[in-house]
Amino acid sequence: MKKLMIMGAGIYQVPLIKKAKEMGIYTIVVSIPGNYPGFEIADQVCYENTVDYERVLEVARKEKIDGIVTAGTDVAVITIGKVCDELGLSGLSCEAARIASNKILMKEKYEEFGVRTARFREVSFADDMYEKTKELSFPLIFKATDSSGSRGIIRVNSRDEFEAARDIVRSVTRKDSFIIEEFIEGKEFGAQAFVYHGEVKFILPHGDYVFQGDTGVPIGHFAPYDLRQAVIDDMKVQLTNAVRAMGLDNCAINADFILKDNKTYVLELGGRSGATCLAELVSIYYGYDYYEKLILAALGEEVEFPQEKAVPNASMLLRSDKDGVIRSIENKNEPDEDIYQIQFDYKVGDEVKKFHVGPNRIGHVVTKGETLDAAVEKLNGALEKIRITVE
Repeated sequence: MKKLMIMGAGIYQVPLIKKAKEMGIYTIVVSIPGNYPGFEIADQVCYENTVDYERVLEVARKEKIDGIVTAGTDVAVITIGKVCDELGLSGLSCEAARIASNKILMKEKYEEFGVRTARFREVSFADDMYEKTKELSFPLIFKATDSSGSRGIIRVNSRDEFEAARDIVRSVTRKDSFIIEEFIEGKEFGAQAFVYHGEVKFILPHGDYVFQGDTGVPIGHFAPYDLRQAVIDDMKVQLTNAVRAMGLDNCAINADFILKDNKTYVLELGGRSGATCLAELVSIYYGYDYYEKLILAALGEEVEFPQEKAVPNASMLLRSDKDGVIRSIENKNEPDEDIYQIQFDYKVGDEVKKFHVGPNRIGHVVTKGETLDAAVEKLNGALEKIRITVE
């Protein structure tokens, strides 16, 4: 029986665990202790920090794993790269993972390889921020270099906001420096892709529903995304160049872009599949189980990514507007072939947080349709029939 190590036991890793077990693969989940749903369904649990790559490597060697993978999180990517390098497994390299996990290294590679991106400066917490950024134009974005899920990313409109923004970044980062970059005024969108054996197998652009907090936080997605063919072509060039610049290979790609004046600017690429129902978006759109593809690629199998189908779909996170305890969950939706999934992450009596960043989600809804308008209409209708009371 093949052994697959899955990094993380949270809500975005659960579909990976379930699919691997359906495929007859022995699952070893790695995570720190906590109330994570993946623990109860995995074949084996390893209570280790996913960023402790030396310890995880030791376990991987002992268990003689055949592959290692994650979904929806950047935290464990360096560890995956380290294990893949040391054990000769299929996956991104440790160097590529290091670049994908550090926004400064990523931006430097983009500049080196001519990838279109925003102007930026690296700033240490001891630097004079005002002097270092005097040539940049407002608005600006302050970014922690080692965060994910929109944490440690703050929009700044004037110098009066510098100190507060720096304090927020400092609270989430383990690094001594961070990025300040120009905020490109344009339309944000994303793409899912996969690079395997040196070839970009597919690129699927998608639209984003965004919650506006300190910065834009994705709360849902939809495909197809209406772009002119010239823009699509430019986006593919920029993404492919970014993949080459970062040295990404044998991994899923989660890409974030800004479209301005019909030109695609690369914000960042992650060396893993996207969160917020993006693996489901790929699965529905192309008509195959994307989690299965992620698993097969991690095991080094030959994997095809057919693109004959194009099924419109849309998704939205369920969120709370306050901290509190769930008092009731009401779902009046009837079974419907176009409602792909309604999922509640919590039950009555559980404590939840006011939505601020992606991990504050309390569930999701995913729908499909013959057209994107039909999929979105179905999504809105399904959401209207769900009521979650938090007090």
